[in-house]
Amino acid sequence: MSPRISNFRERGNEPSLLYQLDGIVTTSYDRAVPPAPAARAKLLDAFVTILLEQGERAATLEAVAATAGVSKGGLLYHFPSKDALVEGLAEHVEALGAEDVERMRAAPEGPAAYYIRTSVFADTPIDRAIVALTRLSQTANPRAQQALRHIHQGWFDALAEEVTDPAAARAVALIGDGLYYGAAMSGETSTTPPEDVDELLKVVRKLIGPGD
Repeated sequence: MSPRISNFRERGNEPSLLYQLDGIVTTSYDRAVPPAPAARAKLLDAFVTILLEQGERAATLEAVAATAGVSKGGLLYHFPSKDALVEGLAEHVEALGAEDVERMRAAPEGPAAYYIRTSVFADTPIDRAIVALTRLSQTANPRAQQALRHIHQGWFDALAEEVTDPAAARAVALIGDGLYYGAAMSGETSTTPPEDVDELLKVVRKLIGPGD
């Protein structure tokens, strides 16, 4: 049920909106609705946690609200539906992907070396968000699939600026993806030693060739 504005009143010099949410009256000053950026992040983190630990079917609005420690009204204030939660997570991951692409392009070693060296799963909030979106994609969620295609295309485009052979660029991308998802799907942080990464980079440089 979407928030319905049922009244408007003044609180001192500040306006306050009164909402009717599933029969529960709450205001924009209600402690169940924290400041928007912090509240959205907390709710998305709860959504990610449930997706990773229990799966997509368990990630109901009620479960997300309970995990985040807010009322259902507090959740609906920011995300009026499960689709809105998926959209919020997809936008978050797309933004993180765009930032990573810029770091790839600016990396002193070049995009390919950066991509391989950073293809580790460290169970950071970023890692968890990407894997959670992957779980949604596996349920044929179109928005999750779109977001994953978008970020992978961004990474590939950055690689292709250095690796001019499309097949070689794709091979580099697959090496990095294998390192990352191999650790992510096992639920463990990356155990690839730095010296092994260096050996992989030697293979990548041979694959790229001296002309790239």
